[in-house]
Amino acid sequence: MAQNSLLLPHADGSLRPYEPSGVFIEPPQNDRAFESRVVYVATHVVADPMMSSSSSTSSPVDWDATLAYRTYLWSMGFGVADAMDTAQRSMGLTWKVARELIGRSLAAAPERENAIACGAGTDHLEAVDATLNDVVAAYEEQCGYVESAGGRVVLMASRALARSAESPEDYLAVYDKVLSQLSRPVTLHWLGEAFDPELAGYWGSSDLAAATETFVSLVETHAPRIEGVKVSLLDKDLEIELRERLPESVRVYTGDDFNYVELIRGDGRHYSHALLGILDAIAPVAAIALRALDEDDGERFERTLAPTIPLARHVFSSPTRFYKTGLVLIAYLNGHQSHFRLLGGLESARSVVHLAETFVLADKAGVLRDPEAASMRMRTVLATAGID
Repeated sequence: MAQNSLLLPHADGSLRPYEPSGVFIEPPQNDRAFESRVVYVATHVVADPMMSSSSSTSSPVDWDATLAYRTYLWSMGFGVADAMDTAQRSMGLTWKVARELIGRSLAAAPERENAIACGAGTDHLEAVDATLNDVVAAYEEQCGYVESAGGRVVLMASRALARSAESPEDYLAVYDKVLSQLSRPVTLHWLGEAFDPELAGYWGSSDLAAATETFVSLVETHAPRIEGVKVSLLDKDLEIELRERLPESVRVYTGDDFNYVELIRGDGRHYSHALLGILDAIAPVAAIALRALDEDDGERFERTLAPTIPLARHVFSSPTRFYKTGLVLIAYLNGHQSHFRLLGGLESARSVVHLAETFVLADKAGVLRDPEAASMRMRTVLATAGID
């Protein structure tokens, strides 16, 4: 076999050789924000493999590597959406550590508009029988910290609210109280059940059409306090509907990691901005595509991003909430961190067959920047499954 060739496992139990293409799409050297769209990367944290997630004395996060990755994203013109579900909120990242992450990222962020936004939720609220007032107080604590540190809030969906709310009116009452106290407009995040099963029935109904009516009503009522909405439902048609229905002052940020190319380009009447987890893995390619869109070259935008779609749909395949594993694998393959470990041991959430296909699709998407080094690191991953 060639030097970079690997034997990769397949679902039928076989091992087959694969030789990386060696194609890497170099990002443009341009740290200016994109002109045509507001684009945030929902990015991961780098775990400290020597620390326990439950440690009360040391952080489980490798701060140097974590902040270096954010600097890498800023250097291409992206904004960073930090301390959100991609950073393993409620899946290994506690509010205590998220608070430190927010403070460190805000201090490191470049001084340009839309460089960073920070997730605020209620995940430190441990009581399973929390009241609506408890939920409001929890939101106030986290939002208050983000704003006091100089950040802009992404108002995340709340598991506690999903448990305690009994009607759409309960959701409206909670959000009304929280939004009325914030000092600057927020991004409202609707995270779907595919990303977090505990958010099923959010906005007071398991019927998507009914939930949408509640959501639209909330945004219309509080439009001056909402700069945008981030929709993570993997439902292209609903996102298009929201673009048409919501006030023009409110941006729609796509969170659809399946249909992002079409949604960002738009339909000639409306388009989506982006706040996406897959951008964490495909940033160099996406940066080139977005510069093409800045030049009003929609065809080149789509052509550039087309090879990334199979990778995105694989990384975010069901169970979708484990997509973080694929993002960290790609960061490891590209040398942005020295290990393939996640908070809470989430590196084991995907099978070795799934990881092998992630490697292949990342190569075909042009996001592996050094095929020899990536192959060496992938061999290390395969060795943990007994594949030499």
